[in-house]
Amino acid sequence: MIPKECKRLAEVDFPIAEVSRSSLFENARRSSHPKGLHLWWARRPLSACRSILLAILLPDPADPLLPPCLLEKMRQVLLKTPGRPRRWGREAKTAEGVRRMALEFIADFSHPENARHLGYIRCARDLVAELAGGEPPVVFDSFAGGGSIPLEALRVGCDAIGSDLNPLACLILRSELEQLPREGAELANLLYEAGRIINARFLCRIQGYFAKDAPSSGAIAYFWARQAQCESPNCGVTFPLAGAFWLCKKKGHETALNVSFGAGKTDLVWDVFHPNDASEIPQATVKNGRCRCPRCGVALKNDRLRSQLEQDRGGIERAKLLAKVTIDPITGKKCYLTPTAEDLNAAEEAALQVAQLEENAKKVSLSLSLIPDESIPRSELRRVSAPLYGCSTWQDLFLPRQRLSLQYLAEEIKKYVQETGKSELMPMLALAFGKVVRHWNSNAKWHTKGENVAGAFGRQAIPMSYFFPEQSPLASGGAGSWIDAVESVSASARAVAGLGNTGQSFRADASDVPLASESVSVWFTDPPYYDAVAYAHLADFFYVWLRRLIPDDPLFATPLIDKTQECVVDRPHSQSPSQKRADWFECKIGDAMVEGRRVLADHGVASVVFAHKTTEGWEAIIGAMLKAGLVITASWPIATERESRLNARDNAALATSVHLICRPRPDNAGIGDWSEVLRELPCRVGDWMERLQAEGVRGADLVFACIGPALEIYSRYSKVVDAGDQEIPLGGDPMALDPHKRGYLAYVWETVGRAALEQVLGTAEAQARNGDAAALEEDARLTALFLWTLQSTKGEGKREKKKGKSEETEEEEQIDEDEDEGESRGKAKGHTLIFDVVRRFAQPLGINLPKWEGRIIDIKKGVVRLLPVSERAKVLFGQDGARAVAYQLESTPRPDTQLVLFPGAREHAAAPHARGGKRVRSMAQAAELSTDAAVTTLDRVHAAMLLQAAGMTNALRALIKAEKEKGEGFLRLANALSALLKPLEATSALAKEEKRLLDAMLLAMPK
Repeated sequence: MIPKECKRLAEVDFPIAEVSRSSLFENARRSSHPKGLHLWWARRPLSACRSILLAILLPDPADPLLPPCLLEKMRQVLLKTPGRPRRWGREAKTAEGVRRMALEFIADFSHPENARHLGYIRCARDLVAELAGGEPPVVFDSFAGGGSIPLEALRVGCDAIGSDLNPLACLILRSELEQLPREGAELANLLYEAGRIINARFLCRIQGYFAKDAPSSGAIAYFWARQAQCESPNCGVTFPLAGAFWLCKKKGHETALNVSFGAGKTDLVWDVFHPNDASEIPQATVKNGRCRCPRCGVALKNDRLRSQLEQDRGGIERAKLLAKVTIDPITGKKCYLTPTAEDLNAAEEAALQVAQLEENAKKVSLSLSLIPDESIPRSELRRVSAPLYGCSTWQDLFLPRQRLSLQYLAEEIKKYVQETGKSELMPMLALAFGKVVRHWNSNAKWHTKGENVAGAFGRQAIPMSYFFPEQSPLASGGAGSWIDAVESVSASARAVAGLGNTGQSFRADASDVPLASESVSVWFTDPPYYDAVAYAHLADFFYVWLRRLIPDDPLFATPLIDKTQECVVDRPHSQSPSQKRADWFECKIGDAMVEGRRVLADHGVASVVFAHKTTEGWEAIIGAMLKAGLVITASWPIATERESRLNARDNAALATSVHLICRPRPDNAGIGDWSEVLRELPCRVGDWMERLQAEGVRGADLVFACIGPALEIYSRYSKVVDAGDQEIPLGGDPMALDPHKRGYLAYVWETVGRAALEQVLGTAEAQARNGDAAALEEDARLTALFLWTLQSTKGEGKREKKKGKSEETEEEEQIDEDEDEGESRGKAKGHTLIFDVVRRFAQPLGINLPKWEGRIIDIKKGVVRLLPVSERAKVLFGQDGARAVAYQLESTPRPDTQLVLFPGAREHAAAPHARGGKRVRSMAQAAELSTDAAVTTLDRVHAAMLLQAAGMTNALRALIKAEKEKGEGFLRLANALSALLKPLEATSALAKEEKRLLDAMLLAMPK
C-alpha cells in the first residue's frame, strides 16, 4: 500500500498537452461512446477522467518515501506496456526514468483508441492492483451525472460508486455501472433485435397518419410554425412566426418559403421557391420577441404576442404546416414541397385521434394521463422560458401528431417487454425512447446546410421555438429515428461491455450520502457550477415521458423531479418564485464538500473539477473545499471544449477544466505567515504560467488555472495571519487596503495581471500605478490585459469530418433565430469579458474602470465590452470627422497630435460622460467638461488605424512621423496589440480586421 506521506504522481507532474489532445479528439467522436446512451449535460471526457484518476492512484516514483518494492513493481508492470519504446529499458534504471515512463503511459492511455486496447487496460489494472496492497481502491463520485468518472474507475480496476440526485442521471448510471460492464454485448444484440420488432409494429400503427408521397420515398420532415394575428384594425391577418424562411442554404440548391396574398382580406399563401438572392426571401416575422405582419407591416409588441400565445397554450394546437422535405429516390437529393391536402388531412386525423385517446383515458381514471400534462415549473424562466408564451404543460411542446407517435411507440415498447419477459431490456429501451423524445418535439431544429433534423437542447435551455421541423417517424435511418436511437444505444452498450467488474449507483443528495466515514480511497467529483446548467428543469423534459414508459421504477415516483435540494442557482426572473440564489448554492456546495471529506479515508486523495469563468464560482468552490478541511496539493487544466462549441466568438469562454488535487488537511497543520505566503506567491505563479503557456494554455484558461498553485501555498496552513495576528481570508473586498479585509485571492489576481502585463508590454507597465511616467497609460494596460485574457487555449485534437452533427455534440450552440427567451438578444460588436474578471485585474494595477467607460469600454449587465476601433471615430476625430483631422496633419510641418487629432480640445481630453449620464460625442466637447484624462498613446494608435482604414495615407505618415519623434511608446504598443490580436483572428472577424489595420499601419512606419 502507498504510504500516506508519499506524493501521488498527480501531485508532482501530469501530461497536460497530450491528455488535452486526447480529450478534444474524444469530444469529436460521433459514435461508439457511452455518451450515446442518452443526453446528459456538461459530460466530462473519459480521457481526462481516466488520466487524472490514474495519476491519483499511482505514487510518484521519484518520491524518496516510496518503498523500493513498490517502485520495482511499477517498473516491472510499465515494461509490459504494449509497443513500449526501447528507451524505456534504459529509463527504467532510475526513479526519475520510471516517473517519465508513468507519465508517458498515462498520456498514451488517454487516447480513446488505447482505452479499448486490452493490453493497456491490463497494464493499468496491474499497476493499480500491485500498488493498492490487496483490496481495490474505492472511487466515489457524488455528482456523477453522465457517469464518466465512475466508468473510468471500473476501467482501471477500482470499485466504482456513483451517485446523483437527478433520476435521469441515475437511470444512466444504473445502466453504465451495474448492467452493461458484464452484459453489454449480449444486451446490445437483444436490443437491436427488439428495436426492429418494435419498429415494425409501431410503423403499422402510425403510418396512416402520414400522407404517402409517391413516387418519392415519403417525407422525412414537415415544417411548422406557430401563428400570431395582426391587431391592426385594417388588417387582422393570421401569419406564421419565423425568424427566417430559409429551408436550404446549400450552394446551388437554395430553397426558401415565399408569401403571396390571396383574394381574401386575411389570406396568405406560402409556397416553396428557389431564390436567386437572399433579398428575395420574405422578411422575418418575429425577432427579439417582436413580430411584424407580413401583409401590412404593423409590429406586434412582445407583450401582445405573449398574450395571444398564452390564450392558445403556446399556439401548438394552431401551428401551421408550411412545407415538407422528401428524398428523390433516383437522385437521393432533398426535395422541398408545399404540403398537399392529404398532408393537412393526415395531421388533422392525428390530432383527432390523440384527443380521442386522452378522452378515453379520462373515462377509465388512469393514475397517469396518457400524454404528459404536468405543469412546466416557472422557477427557471431564464433557461426554460416557454411558459412565458403560454406553454404551461409539457405536452404543449409537442405537436398532436408527435404526442400520438410517442404514445404509440411507448405502448409497443411495453407490449414487447411484457410478451417476451425480457425486462432486462427495459432500461436500454427507455434510454433509446428518450433519444427519440429529444427529436420529436417543437424544440427540434432544421439545419439549413446539413439538411437534417437536430434534436432539442442545441443549448442548455428550453426556449420558445416558433418555426420548427417535425421529423417523420416513417423516415428510415438518420439521427432521430427509432432505429437510429436503438443502434446508438447498442453501440454505446458495446463500448462499455467487457469491463468485467460492475460498479454501484444510487440516488442521493451529495450533502448526505449513505456511505460510512473514511470508506473511499478517492473522492473524484465534478460539481455543478452555480447557474451554468439547470439540470433538473431540463431533465423534466424526458422525465415526464419516461415516467409513462416505466411507471413502476422508483426513480420515477414523483410527478416531476424534485428541485428543492438541487445544488444550483436559479437565475432570477420577475415571475420566478425560486429563492435559490448564490447563498443557497454556497451553503449547499459547502455541505457537499464536508460530506466528501467525511467519506474520504485519511490517507485518501480527492479531485474536484471546475470550469466556471466567474470569480464568484471559484470563491464558492474553493472556500467550501478549504472549510471542509481539504488542502489543495496540485491543479491541472485540461482542454475539454472544442473551439466551435465555445459560447461566443468574442468573449472569454473557457476551453479547459481545472482538476484540483486535494488531501485531507492534517490536524497539526500550522499557521502561515502572511509575509512568507506573499513572498512565495509571485515565483509560484510565474513558474506555473510559464509551464502552462508551453503546454498551449492561454487567456482566461491560464488565469483560472493559476488559482490552483496559488492555493497550494495558502491551503497548506490551518490559517494565514499577518504581523498583527489578523487572519487573511480567502476572499474579501478587492478595494480594501488591509490584507485581512482584502483577501488572498485579490493578491492572486494582481500577481497574474502583473505577470501578463510584463509579458505583453514590459516590466514598466507591470509595475506601474497611476502617474508612472515610464509606463504606457491606463487604457493601454487595460486593453492589453483584455485581449490577453480573450486568447483561447489551442487544442490540437483531430476532428472527424462527418456531415451534419451528432445529437451528442449539439450543446452550447448559438441562439437560434426562431427561438425567443423573452429578452432582446441584440449584441453590439466588441470583445467582452465578465465585469468581475476585469475589475479583479484592473483595480490592483491602478486602472480606474469608470474613468474609461464610454471611451474604450462599455459596461452593461455585468459584462464589459471593449469598444471596437471603428466605434471610436467620432470621439477621436470630433464632429468634423477624419478628413478635417487629416487636412491639419498634412498641412502642419510638425503637428502636435495632442491638439491636431482633437480639434478644439485643450491639452486634456475627454471624460466618458457628461454630468447626468449624457454621452459626449467628441473629444472637444469632453474637454470642456473634464481635464482628468489626457490624450493617450492608445488614442493615437487607434487614430492611425482609422486613418489607415479611410485610405488617408499622407495624414497617416504625418501622424506616424510625429509619434516616432516622440519616442518608442507608439510603436511598442502597436506591435503588442498586433501580437495580442493574432490568436483571436481565427474566431473573431473583428480581431482579424483590427489586426489587418494595425499591420498595414506598421508597414507605413519609417525604418
